[in-house]
Amino acid sequence: MSDTTPDIIYTKVDEAPELASASFLPIIQKFASAAGVSVGTKDISLAGRIIATFPDHLTEAQRQNDELAELGKLVKTPEANVIKLPNISASVPQLVAAVKELQAQGYALPDYPDAPETDEEKAIRAKYDSIKGSAVNPVLREGNSDRRAAVAVKKFAQANPHRMGDWTADSQTRVASMSSGDFFSNEVSATLPAETSARIVHVAEDGTETVLKDGLSYPAGTVVDATYMSARALDAFLEDEIAKTKDEGTLFSLHMKATMMKVSDPIIFGHAVKAYLKPVFEAHGDALKSLGVNPNSGLGDLLERVKDNAEIKAAIDKVMAERPPMYMVDSDRGITNLHVPSDVIIDASMPALIRAGGKGWGPDGKEADANCVIPDNSYAPVYDETIRFFKENGKLDPATAGTVQNIGLMAQKAEEYGSHPTTFEIPADGTVKMVLADGSVLHEHQVETGDIWRSASARKAPIEDWVNLAIDRQKAEGCEAIFWLDESRAHDAELIAYVRPILEAKGVADRFRIMAPRDATRATLETITKGENSIAITGNVLRDYLTDLFPILELATSAKMLSIVKLMQGGGLFETGAGGSAPKHVQQLQKENHLRWDSLGEFCALGESLQFLADQTGNAKAKVLGKAVDAATQGILDHGRSPSRKVGEPDNRDSHYWFARYWAEALAAQTDDAEMAAHFDPVAEALGAREEQIVTELAAAQGSPADLGGYYHTDPEKTAAVMRPSATLNGIIG
Repeated sequence: MSDTTPDIIYTKVDEAPELASASFLPIIQKFASAAGVSVGTKDISLAGRIIATFPDHLTEAQRQNDELAELGKLVKTPEANVIKLPNISASVPQLVAAVKELQAQGYALPDYPDAPETDEEKAIRAKYDSIKGSAVNPVLREGNSDRRAAVAVKKFAQANPHRMGDWTADSQTRVASMSSGDFFSNEVSATLPAETSARIVHVAEDGTETVLKDGLSYPAGTVVDATYMSARALDAFLEDEIAKTKDEGTLFSLHMKATMMKVSDPIIFGHAVKAYLKPVFEAHGDALKSLGVNPNSGLGDLLERVKDNAEIKAAIDKVMAERPPMYMVDSDRGITNLHVPSDVIIDASMPALIRAGGKGWGPDGKEADANCVIPDNSYAPVYDETIRFFKENGKLDPATAGTVQNIGLMAQKAEEYGSHPTTFEIPADGTVKMVLADGSVLHEHQVETGDIWRSASARKAPIEDWVNLAIDRQKAEGCEAIFWLDESRAHDAELIAYVRPILEAKGVADRFRIMAPRDATRATLETITKGENSIAITGNVLRDYLTDLFPILELATSAKMLSIVKLMQGGGLFETGAGGSAPKHVQQLQKENHLRWDSLGEFCALGESLQFLADQTGNAKAKVLGKAVDAATQGILDHGRSPSRKVGEPDNRDSHYWFARYWAEALAAQTDDAEMAAHFDPVAEALGAREEQIVTELAAAQGSPADLGGYYHTDPEKTAAVMRPSATLNGIIG
């Protein structure tokens, strides 16, 4: 790599993973330097991205480069070697909270405009909107996903099975989704025969034409979709499901992805808030509007805005008493499923509910069955079939279950997760058309005011790379492999037209099955119940959903998965797992100075990154380091050195001490490089000899509130003091 680019980039992110980095990264950098390997950072945190977006509002000392853009360029080079930790995919409430925190710290940032009117406000809103949601992953994921449980992690989970909730045949928990009028039923798709540009146009009933998006560009072979969700059908569906939930006596729960799907899902979330409080909006609509209420921001924001209006508060209390009880994020604090769009994220919330035997927490602090409302029917069948399977067969046994690997199509903003710039809430009845450069209409829909229209695409090169990656993985594993594609779905039919010829040309068609998601779910659960393994080959959204669902059932968490992105230009991106529970971890640290975040995902990614670097550059010492990382990771598992959840017991910082010790011991004992062994022998000896002092210093830090200097934008010195409290360990590491 260049003289100024580190050999490995370790991303600076948010919340618990970033706090853990303050403890772990100095260890990585110290050990790596012995092999001549440099490890640097790039800031892709929410706060960092906000600061980089508004340089004109800040002092010279406050400004920072757009390091996400810099990384976006790097991942398109063969030299890229990036360890990516989970970052915040910000909802509007999170974005606003981060801005307020930065403003309080002296950053003269503009407020987030809820309802921009002037050109300046619209420009500010556009800049902020470019930050929210999944703004990071589409930039960095210039390759497809190979995600699986590391062998050591899977063996440990089988030897130490986690607790699973019991399923019974009479469970009332179910999944509800729309049977018509949703994205699934309205989807159309086509593969472009030649390179072209396109624009998206809305034509109102009076003939007024508005260009919603211009300048789209697609290479030959791109699969381009278009679809919409009917607002009228959505509202009718939600109203019906609220009534059914009341009759059934279960919890009402909405499961969305308002972070990644940053345009469509917050709107759908807002429809649910309005449906649940329909009588309040009907009686007090004007007053709510004057108070700046936006249902898309959630019930929590609404309650804050009406807190001084006794009449509206009373109306809300009356309606909520009459409605079915809600699935709760935090029963003790009264935080409901509908409070904040980013609080209940489907790929984390549904597996957690399924693992618990179909139970969710109600407002009374007790567990109950739930109606799991997933409006769009594209992927709801996966969860529906999983629930049906466990009702029929009982809970999964983690001690004997096989494992599900995933090969996911996600490169170059593939599929729905790349659709943010081409998703629109329709302003008036009329028609939406996707018009190509030659004037022909590729896709067309009749729409009504408030409908949500979107277009997504997947390019030819990523699709072909995805299929070939699946072939390689199946050859390596020799197990069942299924393409989760539905021939009756427009988009999937276009993908199948790519998949089958490649499989046939490679002579491996008999090694793969192509199944609709519902059928693939049933087949995969049957396979792992027998203790056998399966490879799920999926599109982008299912990649996200399944790499939480199956790991949470198998391992109790998705944060311990090995996630390798083989970048299409030859580099490597090594992801460290999910961060959905990170906010609760930070809250506990702030309150009790105990961080329960488990860095096992970081350990696994580090080992892969070092060995990839060794293969790419011929650095034999990096290979030795990488092998020793695997030994250290095994040591953490074998000796039970992962963090505890309770204050006063070993936490994340303790696990980093033990990892450093096991890593040093493995390096000192290895015989491939005498120089490295001699270098780490005194380190290993010091870490072992001073165990009692180090552990005592780490334990002494716990129990009192921790001051980080912020939540989204922490103070580096304060954070280092909190996360590196052992002077003895710091002295050894340097």
